[in-house]
Amino acid sequence: MAHAKPIATLRTAAGVPVGRLAMWWLLASEIVIFGGLLVGYIIHRNGHPEWAIEAANTNTLAGAINTFVLLTSSLSAVLAHQAAQTGNGKRAARFLWLTILGACMFLVIKSFEWTHEIQLGFTLTKSGFWSFYYCAAGLHAAHVIAGSIAMGVVAVDAAKGKELQRVEYVGIYWHFVDVVWIFLFPLLYIAK
Repeated sequence: MAHAKPIATLRTAAGVPVGRLAMWWLLASEIVIFGGLLVGYIIHRNGHPEWAIEAANTNTLAGAINTFVLLTSSLSAVLAHQAAQTGNGKRAARFLWLTILGACMFLVIKSFEWTHEIQLGFTLTKSGFWSFYYCAAGLHAAHVIAGSIAMGVVAVDAAKGKELQRVEYVGIYWHFVDVVWIFLFPLLYIAK
């Protein structure tokens, strides 16, 4: 009996790994989502100069600390990828867990920040600015959570030396999450 041809192969006809190509397709769709949200925000912000008064109430220090946390976590994602490329799954897993720790720190800071803002009356329904703020930052936080879960799954396999190519894929996703924050931080916190 002849062996059946696999439905999917490890590489596309162009020689690109299928997983990497799939990740880039996923990120293309995410760019559309975040791009639409950010363009909508910028258009509305230009039409509502009073939003500058609202934006002055965001916690710039918390946003700056979270920027540092995310950028640092990107470094550990790069080091995880580097370890995976050399076949050191255990080391790659350790760096992925450090990246997840950074994600958790980001979410803890964000939860304290939001708790404080909500206690001051800056809720989702207070104004258009706060609606955009919570929507954009909340969507980003959901991506931080999703990235953490994916990294946890990949880290467990990487520690066993399995599927090390996936370390690169979650790293690409994580860098996207960081880049989105690099746009959100100045728009929501600095542009006052």
